[in-house]
Amino acid sequence: MSAPENAAPAGAPPAGKPPEGKPPEGKPPEKKPPAPSTVGDLLKGSDIKVGGKYIGWSVREEVRKEGGSGGLVTSVLAGALDKGLVEHVVVLKKSSQYEAVPVLTSNVEDVYASAGSMHMLISNPTKYLRQFQNDATIALAVKPCDMRGIREQHKRNMIDLDKIFTIGLNCGGTMMPYKIRKVTEEVYGVNPDDVRAEEIEKGKLILETVDGEHHAESIDELEEEDNGRRENCRYCVVKIATNSDLACGNWGVMPDYAGKGTFVEVMTEKGAEFLKNAIDGGYAEVKEASEPAAEARGKVNGIMLKMSAKTKEEIFVPLHSQTFDDFKKELVNCIGCGACKTVCPPCACGTEAKCTAFNDPADSYDISLFHMIRFLHLMDSCVGCGQCSDVCPADIPLARLYRKFANPLQDELNYVTGMDDRTPPFFEIKLEEVH
Repeated sequence: MSAPENAAPAGAPPAGKPPEGKPPEGKPPEKKPPAPSTVGDLLKGSDIKVGGKYIGWSVREEVRKEGGSGGLVTSVLAGALDKGLVEHVVVLKKSSQYEAVPVLTSNVEDVYASAGSMHMLISNPTKYLRQFQNDATIALAVKPCDMRGIREQHKRNMIDLDKIFTIGLNCGGTMMPYKIRKVTEEVYGVNPDDVRAEEIEKGKLILETVDGEHHAESIDELEEEDNGRRENCRYCVVKIATNSDLACGNWGVMPDYAGKGTFVEVMTEKGAEFLKNAIDGGYAEVKEASEPAAEARGKVNGIMLKMSAKTKEEIFVPLHSQTFDDFKKELVNCIGCGACKTVCPPCACGTEAKCTAFNDPADSYDISLFHMIRFLHLMDSCVGCGQCSDVCPADIPLARLYRKFANPLQDELNYVTGMDDRTPPFFEIKLEEVH
């Protein structure tokens, strides 16, 4: 929406109000309030507490420049590795702004070199961590759905959280690399290889090119043509990773620190320890976040959750209104490759699993028992990450199908998978007394 004609310039005082810094005659100058994002001086490590909310940034100029929102996350990870709090860090090694692969490193310079955000990457750190079988201490940055998967694996005794340090990143959604490359060229009119950074802010997808120019398009308009975030991201119910050790992001960073600082909330004692280490070791600087900053973060989160709720209502019709034939049509092209099970973050089963034990690829059922069992299995386990849809070679909207079963149960029980250490509902056995 454009501004009305003759509107006052941005930041101008309302009519009748004296310009900032010039009080009305006869009145003493008012004391200026603290900067809107931060309060007071730089903090020491001993000032950091669980539950505290702060604004921080890297002490390294090159990390502040290349990293997202001041590079705090990169510097906390680098400090943890350098001081021996962990043995390894999982970093994303970029091949382009659209593609990267996770790499386990014990080299601090590799951590610094990985600075920068990527909304166009769909990684699966849960299954990546599984391969190390809890043999080492590892730190990594995660999206909310990543952390939900890690917690579900912890409940199944597959990942030891005592050996993992996580920095959760606010997430408004991710995009498929192949799709956004096409959109960059066709909608933005930009060579995809000229994009050096991207950001989602105030409802827009902003691309920064190597010449320093910024190109923005409305997320809503992109998604009307299915050119924006992945579908599961649009109805995701967790935007701030409060299930991690540290919950970080640019929501709550007010204009005075925009692009220069990261809002961080300390969620655990381990999170406090790692942030203290970054401060006392000279890797990062931190100030206390002001109440307006914390309120702004909550407001953004609330807006995002309302958008998700609206999308969820639009996509998911009540399960009882669908027939068996509806699911047959969706699954008719399944080739039985099992990729959906392989990538599923909460799935802890190996080759011996209920969904495979009772399924014969040569069966003549209208719907493979593999899918029928997984529908039930994931009702209390699905984290809504969308990985199953991403890897399906038959383009079956598996995430949507699984959530059709999971949503009613999880909503009724007020259970959000992977947000805490509660036992999954179907893991509990309650025997009623027989009279």
